[in-house]
Amino acid sequence: MIMPSRSTRNRAFLLSAALATAGFSGSTLAEELRLITWGGYAPDDVVAQFEEETGIDVKVTLSNNEDMISKLRATGGAGFDLAQPSQDRIVGVQRQFNIYKPIDFSRVNTDQLQPSMVKATQDSTELDGKFYGVPSVWGTSGLIVHSSVADIVTDYTDLCDSGAEGQVSYRLKRPTLIGFAFAMGMDPFAAYDDRDQYESIMAKVQDKLIDCKSNVKTYWTGGDQLLALLRTGEVKAAMAWDAGGWKLNAENPDIRFVAPESGALGWIDTFAIPRRSENEEAAYKWINFVMQPEIAARITNASGNFTASKGADEFVKADLRDAYRASFDEAAINNIKWYPPVPPGLETMEGQVLDRVQAAN
Repeated sequence: MIMPSRSTRNRAFLLSAALATAGFSGSTLAEELRLITWGGYAPDDVVAQFEEETGIDVKVTLSNNEDMISKLRATGGAGFDLAQPSQDRIVGVQRQFNIYKPIDFSRVNTDQLQPSMVKATQDSTELDGKFYGVPSVWGTSGLIVHSSVADIVTDYTDLCDSGAEGQVSYRLKRPTLIGFAFAMGMDPFAAYDDRDQYESIMAKVQDKLIDCKSNVKTYWTGGDQLLALLRTGEVKAAMAWDAGGWKLNAENPDIRFVAPESGALGWIDTFAIPRRSENEEAAYKWINFVMQPEIAARITNASGNFTASKGADEFVKADLRDAYRASFDEAAINNIKWYPPVPPGLETMEGQVLDRVQAAN
């Protein structure tokens, strides 16, 4: 039997080892992006295209602000590579729990983003000279009204007008407190750093909401519940998100979203990097991918909310774009009250106010 030469055997060994290593790498080192986000922000078709173009698997966990904070706090910022908290829920949380890492804007294609949105997000997420958020999806809460009460309900406190008695709904959540405060001529955001002043504002809002209870059909707790109430006509006016109003408007032109006279309340959901992210590179690739105008428009079409992507409006469904323009003229946009970071302890105070409103007869 003729034995192979030593050089041949060595080449065979090296080739076998290389193939084994490649197989090992492919099975254990496959790239994955673990994304914790809101419903509609990672549509299946967008995820599929990203995976095809990058070779990175995307694992999506649907969540909300409270759940994101809870999960990341429990792990010290581990378990996810990219999160999407709202801009006002980052600085206070970061100061307390250190669950995020600063954004490296050299890795973000900011040319794709609205400059004003980048600035607003940086202003809201700055801590010790570092920024912790990139703007993603934005929207507002205001009023959804039926044409039958459109002349009566033009601001939050108009939900308490006798002409809408028994036909009103809103949540017992902090946006209601904030909206009513602005409609009552106060500025709750300016009082964030003055606990006594803020407590005084909340006391006045509490009294107003207690007086308003007879007008309330029900305090809605979920979006589907509210939409059903408005569809059936049980509720004619509500405080809710713009996306819900635009969805209803597409079904029934008599229902529309209105920016309140005192100003819609604006939020920005961001991209934030958890402190113990295991794949930052994939996180930045996702950010830059989904903020391309045509991709971002698909997120708007899926979620009903617009994004910070520059030029994405051109690719949004026409009916949604038209409903948005009917709700917001330039003055209404300039009057949006953007949520600033929430100081520690403020939500505890607000929760006590809401509990007292709920318990009042």
